Amino acid sequence: MKKSQVVSAILDIGIVPIVRTNSAESAIKAIEAIYRGGIRSAEITMTVPGAIKALEKLADAFGDKMVLGAGTVLDPETARACILAGAEFLVTPALKIATIEMAKRYSKVICPGSLTPTEIQTAWEAGADFVKVFPCGNMGGPKYIKALKAPFPHIEMIPTGGVNLETIGEFLKAGAAAVAVGGELIDAKTVQEGRYEVFEERARHYLAAVAKARAEMK
Repeated sequence: MKKSQVVSAILDIGIVPIVRTNSAESAIKAIEAIYRGGIRSAEITMTVPGAIKALEKLADAFGDKMVLGAGTVLDPETARACILAGAEFLVTPALKIATIEMAKRYSKVICPGSLTPTEIQTAWEAGADFVKVFPCGNMGGPKYIKALKAPFPHIEMIPTGGVNLETIGEFLKAGAAAVAVGGELIDAKTVQEGRYEVFEERARHYLAAVAKARAEMK
């Protein structure tokens, strides 16, 4: 998939589900469930045991039908391993310029984690395609995005932390390019119970919330 197609897909879908489970098998099942629910993007975090293998399996299974990314990418070495495993986009929890450079070398989409205005501008100038504003909920959520978008209207921001069905519309209306959703969509308890159909249903609710917010913004 071309880099521009990945960027377009993320903007179009509006949601990046963060899949952080305690096994590769459960991560794969969770991603299959949200795919059935209609969400065509997912980020598997490197904290999942066997995450790289899971990424390879998912990339083989879905091909271009789903935009797969790697999350919690802490360094350029991990970034490269994820890219070779099939990741179309990379998400980092903090700003590390070397990781951005690695993504650019392979023409992959990079969304580095940043929190302060200085970090956000630095990430964008270093070549970020999106800037992950994290932890956004702790900084005031949608209000913080709105405040940041005033001086940085040109920077595509993906708030992470504090995003749920109640706040998703507010984040988009505040100027978020898309939102990242973690435990509110895929939670450990439901994984433990093996009730993956719950994620399928939740995926539909999140997509409906995005559609509703966008309709109200027109």
